[in-house]
Order: sequence, then C-alpha cells, then structure tokens
Amino acid sequence: MRKRRSSGRDIVHRWEGNPIITMDDVEFRCLDIRNAGVVLYEGEPLLLVSVEELSGVQSIHLARRAKEGDLFHVDPKPFMSPSPQARFREHEIDGVLDGRVTFMDGVYYIMYLARGAHGYRLGLGVTESFTEVKRIGLISEPDTKAGALFPEKLKGRYARLERPRDGHSIWVSYSEDLTYWGDSEVVLSPRGGFWDSDRVGAGPPPMRVEMGWLLIYYGAKETGSGPLYRLGAAILDANEPTQIVGRANIPILSPREYYERIGDVGNLVFSTGALIDEKGKITIYYGAADSCICVGTVTVDAIVSRCLKSEEDF
Repeated sequence: MRKRRSSGRDIVHRWEGNPIITMDDVEFRCLDIRNAGVVLYEGEPLLLVSVEELSGVQSIHLARRAKEGDLFHVDPKPFMSPSPQARFREHEIDGVLDGRVTFMDGVYYIMYLARGAHGYRLGLGVTESFTEVKRIGLISEPDTKAGALFPEKLKGRYARLERPRDGHSIWVSYSEDLTYWGDSEVVLSPRGGFWDSDRVGAGPPPMRVEMGWLLIYYGAKETGSGPLYRLGAAILDANEPTQIVGRANIPILSPREYYERIGDVGNLVFSTGALIDEKGKITIYYGAADSCICVGTVTVDAIVSRCLKSEEDF
C-alpha cells in the first residue's frame, strides 16, 4: 500500500464532525448559510451566522452551542436585519452579512457588510449583551468589503482592515471616533504566481500574538473553472500594520472536502471569526462553499512557524 505524505495536508485540522451548521440543522427555511463571526461570550462561543432568507435578503442570526453536544442552535429570529431607518434603508435593502466581532472597551463592536442599492458598504454596530445592536453608522465608501476592527487602538486611534473598491489588496484605515476614517495605506497585496495571486481580504479581526498581529486572510486565484478561495496567514508589526513581519507562502486551509468544494460557491473556504485561548490554540470558524459552517483548529506556534518560513523551506 502506498504511504501518503502528511506534509501535503493543511495545518488547520478540521473537526471530524464538520459541518457544524447546515440548512438541515435550522428550524426555519432559508436559501443558504455562509460565514460566521464569533466571540467568546459568557464563557461559550457565540456565532453570528450570515443567512440568506427565502426572499433573497441576507441577515445575521445568533447561534449558540447546543446543550446536547458540539453542534450549534441557530436562533430563528434574526439578530440583525436590514434597517428601516432612512439613513440606512437604501444601503441595507438587500441585506446585512459577514459580521466580524471585536471586543474592546467593555463592549462588542460588529463590523458588517451592508448590501444595497449602491453596492456594498461597511457598517458598524455595537452591543453589550447581544440582545440588541445599536448602529454607529455606515463607515466606508461604496464597494468596500472585508472590514475587520483591531481590538486595540494603534498610535491612539481606532484601526480597521478593509478591501476598497476597484482594489484587490488589504488596506488599513484609522479613525478618532469610529465614524470618519482615513489615512489609508496598503497592508497586503496579491502575489503573482502564488495561491493568492488575484485578490486578498481580511478574515477574522487581527489577533494579538507575541510577534505582533496575527492576520488570517482569504486569497483567491482564478482558475479555468472559476475562483479558488483559500485561507492564509501573515504577521503584522504591532504598531505599524503596513510592515509585514512574516507571511505564509502556502495556504493554511484549502477546499478539499466535498462540503468545501460543492455548494453555492464551489471551491471556497472563508472565515470571518476565530478564537484564541490562553494555551495558544486557535479555533477557526469558516464558511464552506457558501453553504455551511465548519470549524478547524491550529496552534499559534504552527501558524507563526509557517509565516516565518522562506520559500526554500517548503
């Protein structure tokens, strides 16, 4: 029997029970279930799941760990739906999705994607107890995606990552008040000839590690059968996120399983949420093929080692 090489597999270890949430697991009918932001709330992971309703409008539902095991129960009632308020309505009429959660200053900030009459925009809300969310505002120009708020101020200002319109790179922008943003600079760009050669975008909010900020990001490469989305990692300088301490040359997670390759958007793994514990274990919640939610684990040491290796080490 031919012995298979383990080195060819991903360093993120999939849970053997994946997927943890599919359309068959919810108590209501919907068109699809995709990405999930996550936060540790009252000692348990709380997911913010993007759901496309039967009307085609997208909303964000909360999901809590089921009492009987490791799976999650999705609340039938949306936590965030398109706002009826005049200042938000036309920008959110088609949905709100991809909520990324950042805990800072004693509250939970939710940076989400608003989809409306003028394309995509970033929105920002805040909550203390996940019973309701207060919108701070729409905080980007049209067609800006993949917004992720840093959990600490950088040089005295709030900082976020984003992928602006007409661009394929990750940028950082700064704000004094969480409403008006500027001083934007490029952080990470696609690399020709690599797995992330066409576009890149932030995944979960950056996580503080010893060497700086650990960024899990998605990268896309166009193929003859369409785009292939994978997850990668980079380490950003603690004070100057435009300075790259290290960047993995190969993905940390690629679509290999059936549920990652077949779905509404095939050949896609995409994360908007991850948790890091005191022992250095990272739990990544990711959407697969825009049709279900999955989970995988990896250690900080494994990702940092991958980011610091040169091309010749592989």
